[in-house]
Amino acid sequence: MSAGHYENFPVASVLLPAPLRHPVSVIYRFARSADDFADEGELPPASRLARLDDYRQELRRMEAGLPPGQALFAELGAVVRAYRLPLQLFYDLLDAFSQDVVKKRYENFAELMDYCRRSANPVGRLLLHLFGAARGENLSYSDAICSSLQLINFWQDVAIDWRKDLVYLPQDELRRHGVSEAQIAAGDSSGQWKTLMRFQTARARELMQSGAPLGRALPGRIGLEIRTIVQGGLRILEKIDKAEGDVYHRRPVLRAHDWPLLLFRALAR
Repeated sequence: MSAGHYENFPVASVLLPAPLRHPVSVIYRFARSADDFADEGELPPASRLARLDDYRQELRRMEAGLPPGQALFAELGAVVRAYRLPLQLFYDLLDAFSQDVVKKRYENFAELMDYCRRSANPVGRLLLHLFGAARGENLSYSDAICSSLQLINFWQDVAIDWRKDLVYLPQDELRRHGVSEAQIAAGDSSGQWKTLMRFQTARARELMQSGAPLGRALPGRIGLEIRTIVQGGLRILEKIDKAEGDVYHRRPVLRAHDWPLLLFRALAR
């Protein structure tokens, strides 16, 4: 997968039951393509917002029972109808991606979590609907996992996001740790940067672990898929910590040799 907000969500994994792989891949294509409208390429902001609004219009056509104007929405409409997926979750994703076009800084963690609520949590909730498990504590567990994955992706991509004039590190936390945006621009991981990143990884880890019981609440291969996702996120956090927060020169990603370890940990938990 390319770098971006959905890198940490495995797509149509072989761990999933075969009938679910296509629906998951369709949801991913919707989210991935809409996210790319927001922050990839050289389009001006007005054009990015217009493309996202085209997707909103397609969702409205779906609600009205009208034929889709784009092939993706023919597939998505079939999945939505088959699994009775709430369209509001797709609107929430588009709202978050539109925000990425116009909002480049976050004053505090509450603002950032509100973004995660719309940019990441809908994906997990949609998966729960596919699994027939969108109820009770499952939703809270899923939200914690997805928000954590989103935060982990932010901390992986500090340098990549900076080149897009995006800073997801909360401004009040930058000030509290004495880290300036000039330091980010310079790719400088000295001084209090290590402390700042250790704080971010600890919080993301705690959030991930709070959602981890979902992997045992769901049965069979679905539960194993969730446990593997959790272990993947935790593994990236380990790599950030090992690099002492220097994500500028050693961007932490999951590589082929990590997967046997993740599967072993997922089976053992």
